[in-house]
This record gives sequence, C-alpha cells and structure tokens, in this order.
Amino acid sequence: MDFKQLESFISIAKYKSFSKAAKELFLTQPTITNHIQNLEKELGTILINRSNRTISLTKAGDILYDYALDMINTKKKTMFTLGEYKGKIEGLIEIASSTIPEEFIVPEIIKSFSKEFPHVKYTLKHFDSSDVIDEILNQKANFGFVGARISNSQIEYVNIADDELILIAPCDIQLKNEDGAVDIKDIKNIPLIMRETGSGTRDLFMRELEKNKLTLDNFNVIAHIENTESIKQMVRKGMGVSIISRAAVTDEETFGLLKIYNIKSLKLKRNFYFAYPKKRTLAPLEEKFKEHVIESINI
Repeated sequence: MDFKQLESFISIAKYKSFSKAAKELFLTQPTITNHIQNLEKELGTILINRSNRTISLTKAGDILYDYALDMINTKKKTMFTLGEYKGKIEGLIEIASSTIPEEFIVPEIIKSFSKEFPHVKYTLKHFDSSDVIDEILNQKANFGFVGARISNSQIEYVNIADDELILIAPCDIQLKNEDGAVDIKDIKNIPLIMRETGSGTRDLFMRELEKNKLTLDNFNVIAHIENTESIKQMVRKGMGVSIISRAAVTDEETFGLLKIYNIKSLKLKRNFYFAYPKKRTLAPLEEKFKEHVIESINI
C-alpha cells in the first residue's frame, strides 16, 4: 500500500469516476485502474463496486476510506512540518466560488496568502452558490466563496463582505428616477437580462419580487446569462437592463459606461460568505488558509 494508491482510491470515491479521478491526479485512467487493482490485491478484498457503470464503495471500501483520509492528512501534515523546517512550504488549495466573489474577492485573498506561502498552488472552480456548497459537502473542495447562504448544518459561514444589487442600463436610456432610484414597476416593459438559475443574485432578486407580489412573468425577460461580463456588454450595447452586483460595475460607474440605479421598494443588500466544512479535519496548509481568510476579514 502506498500513498499514490490511496490518493487514487480517495479521488475515485470523491468523484465516483475513474476518468475524473485520473484528471484530478494528472494520471492516465489505466494507471488509476492499476493503483486500485494493486491495492485490492494487497488488502485481499474488493474496495470498489464497478457494476452497471456505477461506481460505489464496498463495505470494505467504506472502512478503508476514513483510514485513507487520515493517512493522507498525516502525510500532508508531515510535509508541511518539514516544509517549515526547510523554509519551503508547498501544497494545493482547492477553492469553489460563485461569480462575484470569484472575480472581485478571491484574487486578493490568494494574492495576500501567496505572499506568506509563495510555493502554494491553487485550483479555483466556478459554480453557482448552491453548487459551491455541494462541492464542499461532496469533499471536492474544502473552501467556498458564495453570495448566498445555503442552510446546511455541516457548513460554517463567515461574512467576508457586504454588497447590494443595483439596476444597470445603457447610457442612452433615461429611466424615471428620484435620487438615483427607480421603481421596479417602471421597467416591466424594458428588455431584462437575468442571471441564470442558482445564482445568489437571481435568488435574492426573486425573493424581493415575491415580497412585492411580483414574479419574472411580470417582466420582459429576454435572456438568462451565466457570465457577468457578458451581461454588462449586452447592456452596454443597448439590448436591455439587468440586475447586478454593485461590486461588478465599479469601473463602469467610474468611467460612465453604464447608468446605475438603486431600486425602490426592494431590499437588495446582501453579504458574501466564506464557507468551509464544520467538522472535517483539514490538512495544516488548508488550516492556515482558513485562518488567513478569517484574519483578513477582521483586519
């Protein structure tokens, strides 16, 4: 039994896929298969069910899984301690993030953490807020940054920033406004570009509409877009208006590239959160990253 075999086993359990495990570990699928076959041969038991193209752990696999995690974490702790001794700490931090934190919060956090640990590498994966939490629960990432708090007893949330949603419009459209604010009912007939289902921005906007006895059916929705930059470009080209995070239009507001309005009657303030598993044992480097994020919030 060696660490590469255990890492392959853990990755297959995580993704329920030999091919995805191979991709994560930068190995070929035959190599992954060979690792598992040798591990099963050494232990004298079947660890993974492979019937009907469905991958799952056997009872023996379930027993091994927790021990395998402990052994890999012990390895990471040893490497971290030796790295401190040698003055060169290395490792990988896996992060899942929703759109706005990914673009405007996470880069600064990685930059500041890299000053302390310059040899650490990162993977940053994009998901909707709800999917970020699923990634953490499924142990595909230990850390997430989200624009909506998804209730789950296994997840710890830390408020890292405040935000609000605003209406953006092309510069050649003049909306009725009072002190920079418009009534949501005044845009019912204007083409509206919305974020996709699952985004924190969309969820907050729809909850506020519901409080005002409105739904998206009351509006002229022409598109559902995942990418924030695409939404801004569509609005700039005069295709409609949109509801977006204020954090995402700082430059456009500064240089007058878009018109920006607050929306009367809707409470569109929100928070961005740093999310991590409550009870999962983190490797030392991951624990350092968690501490760094929390400390940077309190500065």
